Amino acid sequence: MDINNLQRENIKNLRPYSTARDEYKGQASVFLDANENSYGSPLEQNYNRYPDPLQLDLKEAISKIKGVPIENTFLGNGSDEAIDLLYRAFCEPGKDNVIVLPPTYGMYEVSAGINNVELRKVNLLPNFQLDLEGIAEAIDEHTKMIFICSPNNPTGNSIIRTDIETILANFKGLVVIDEAYINYAKQKTFIQELTEYPNLVVLQTFSKAWGLAALRLGMAFAPRPVIDILNKIKPPYNINQATQDIALEALKNVAQVNDWIKATVEERELLSAALIQLPKVKRVFPSDANFILVEIEQALDTYNALVEQGIIVRDRSKVTLCEGCLRITIGTPQENNTLLQALKSL
Repeated sequence: MDINNLQRENIKNLRPYSTARDEYKGQASVFLDANENSYGSPLEQNYNRYPDPLQLDLKEAISKIKGVPIENTFLGNGSDEAIDLLYRAFCEPGKDNVIVLPPTYGMYEVSAGINNVELRKVNLLPNFQLDLEGIAEAIDEHTKMIFICSPNNPTGNSIIRTDIETILANFKGLVVIDEAYINYAKQKTFIQELTEYPNLVVLQTFSKAWGLAALRLGMAFAPRPVIDILNKIKPPYNINQATQDIALEALKNVAQVNDWIKATVEERELLSAALIQLPKVKRVFPSDANFILVEIEQALDTYNALVEQGIIVRDRSKVTLCEGCLRITIGTPQENNTLLQALKSL
């Protein structure tokens, strides 16, 4: 499979923008090449110099934790940037299509709309697993990507691994596996399979387990031809220096993150067990994420009642296959107890 044959013709012929930091990467005492402010920044720390456009120091630190080579790693302004760039690199507007599997993360559809790419929806089965026959029927010669969120948002479950492998082995386009919540799951990541599948793209993020949602830093892992294309079309300095510096510091605290993951999983089980005891709660779906999907009586009224008490959950009652459901993020023990007391008072 030749990834280069999947990309748009205009991208094949695109000459990327060459930054000052691309043209000179060595050490020097005087930098007068990038039209920066030579006097510094009006802050304690200077940010007057443009950052490394390829974030090599940060990627090296990530590589040591993830076990993925730098050349197989792309960093984006959140995973949303990687999603958008995949559309722009591989999908011809008005011609190509992608497949999504509702209920799922909404940005796949938004990015399709922005890029004028046809979106084909193949709903998950009632057990929130893949409809392999439906997916096969939806694929045609213009299908460029299939997005699979696992663990899935908003349902919380992991997708059966062998079903994903079936798609990877048989689909001739890109299979994008969004693993934003993989740190909370028993299922192992697909980044270990990058050498096996030339069409595999794995998305991960610093927004969940790493607790860095405000930084907007996402990761895409893929075979080098895919990464090279993404680097070719991304904005020159898409990850700012402050984000790179803070993320590097965060990566030194793996033990703290692992402790939070363990605590979150424990609270997830405790909260699930407590919720199912409430008369209003019809069902608590099993979860491999840092949230749970809860079917509850009068979901919208319950949501509004919680808002009045200053407790914000997510109303998913109008989402396909999630009728009558609220999505509840796992909080601290105190926050979870506050939620339970509020629901009991209703």
